[in-house]
Amino acid sequence: MNVVPASSSVAPRAERATILVIDDEAPIRRFVRASLHANGFVVIEADRGERGLLDAANRAPDLMILDLGLPDIDGLVVVKRLREWSAMPVIVLSARTGERDKIDALDAGADDYLTKPFGTGEMLARVRVALRHRARTAQDTPQTSLNFGEVVIDLAARRVTRAGTPVHLTPTEYRLMAELARHGGKVLTHRHLLREVWGPARIEQNHYLRIYMAELRRKLEVDPARPQYLMTEQGVGYRLEVE
Repeated sequence: MNVVPASSSVAPRAERATILVIDDEAPIRRFVRASLHANGFVVIEADRGERGLLDAANRAPDLMILDLGLPDIDGLVVVKRLREWSAMPVIVLSARTGERDKIDALDAGADDYLTKPFGTGEMLARVRVALRHRARTAQDTPQTSLNFGEVVIDLAARRVTRAGTPVHLTPTEYRLMAELARHGGKVLTHRHLLREVWGPARIEQNHYLRIYMAELRRKLEVDPARPQYLMTEQGVGYRLEVE
């Protein structure tokens, strides 16, 4: 089975959220099911894309873990069809490691992407982050602040502090930081960030992102060379780590 063993640390038990796992490999489903059960989740399993979409509609799970290489329909089709009627978080768990595969999945509407082999601890952390993001977006009152490490972002006041000290961000730096904060824990592709921050005319200008992310790390990370929160998804985009 193409997985990485879990570490010896025990993850905290979660509320009994329901996770739908769609994967045609029975050993992978068993491994994921055991890991999720051990952490307090309820698990629904499907070995086909069509079956999984029916389960998503009829059983209303809280999150989907999805393989792309399904025998009946491609996982990208599952994501696109799900997004026609549901904002349920989707974590892709796939053997496809190409950057284009990751970008296509995220642009289709997936929230996160893990490649096989995968670590149990990382999978569970991504699940918890996705469920927290779902809970925040489901609230009637929009999120107005977010913190990570010593940094607090007050979206209502457009104010950023680090260890209680105001941090000056340029308007563009702030828009980039706010977009990452509003989607904390979710991988945002280069195209998404460029479109939302600079506009559709700049969606191919990836060097803009490299320059501005370097500045954000310099201002907000303890060690900009080894960021803990403003994370790069190589060749794909960026993610604000809120775990």
